[in-house]
Amino acid sequence: MNSLNHLAIIMDGNGRWAKKRGFLRTKGHEVGANVVHEVCEFCIDKGIKVLSLYAFSTENWRRPKSEVDFLLKLLKDFLRSQRQKFTDNGINFNIIGDISVFSQDLKDEISNLKKLTSQNKKLKLNLAINYGSKDEIIRAVKKLTQNKEELNEESLKNALDEPCDIDLLIRTGGEFRLSNFMLLQASYAEFAFTPTLWPDFNKAELEKIAENFMQKHRRYGGL
Repeated sequence: MNSLNHLAIIMDGNGRWAKKRGFLRTKGHEVGANVVHEVCEFCIDKGIKVLSLYAFSTENWRRPKSEVDFLLKLLKDFLRSQRQKFTDNGINFNIIGDISVFSQDLKDEISNLKKLTSQNKKLKLNLAINYGSKDEIIRAVKKLTQNKEELNEESLKNALDEPCDIDLLIRTGGEFRLSNFMLLQASYAEFAFTPTLWPDFNKAELEKIAENFMQKHRRYGGL
């Protein structure tokens, strides 16, 4: 049986879910945010220690300004609404990605929630915001160079926003690509792609995917 320590999910399909139902795309993002609760509960129940969710990529700035503005507001509202839930459930909240471009209000909300939950141990939740793996690698190399540290596989790994290797990476929404998400951390990850749009994703489907992962023979280049 494989150990599932780090689960990563590319949450795709919010816009298409809304369009199929005649809603604005923003409705899909709103409903999709609620699925995060179910996934966190699943991880805590199963003893998974790290959950990384792809919420907003460095490429998503190309979307219409109205949608980007809504996503950033949704993020701020989400952070405020989760304070008690994260505290009660032992969730250690973290952001991966470059938040320097965000408003001071949003950066303050992120900082406050990180401080509030810093001692929680049940689950580390990484929310990838303004995240791109290529950007992460460049920032990590710059950090090592500025600190005059030797550049090798171990030092580069530890300089990443999240150094923990991914065991299982799931993408919802029917697409078969990584979209610049945690490329180094996913070097030996098992992949699962589902046509289910993110707002329709649930614990039952996640359970099936996790059970299938547990039965796989992970060789890491060996036999």
